[in-house]
Amino acid sequence: MNEAQGDTNLLKELLHYPMPFGKYKGRLIRELPISYLEWFVKEGFPAGKLGMLLRTMYEIKLNGLDYLLDGIQRNR
Repeated sequence: MNEAQGDTNLLKELLHYPMPFGKYKGRLIRELPISYLEWFVKEGFPAGKLGMLLRTMYEIKLNGLDYLLDGIQRNR
């Protein structure tokens, strides 16, 4: 798998991966408010895949790149 394909797969996961705990349990990571993601920036992201997805979603929202996810969802 090349790097671009891996990045696309990661973005696709953000469309369907639910938050497994906390105030937003069950809500898709894509739908989490930036304020919740900022809390993780201050307090620390969880380890593993969840932390990677949360960190990625934070960067996407911080940089106004939500349209990347919209494009992937439309092309499914």
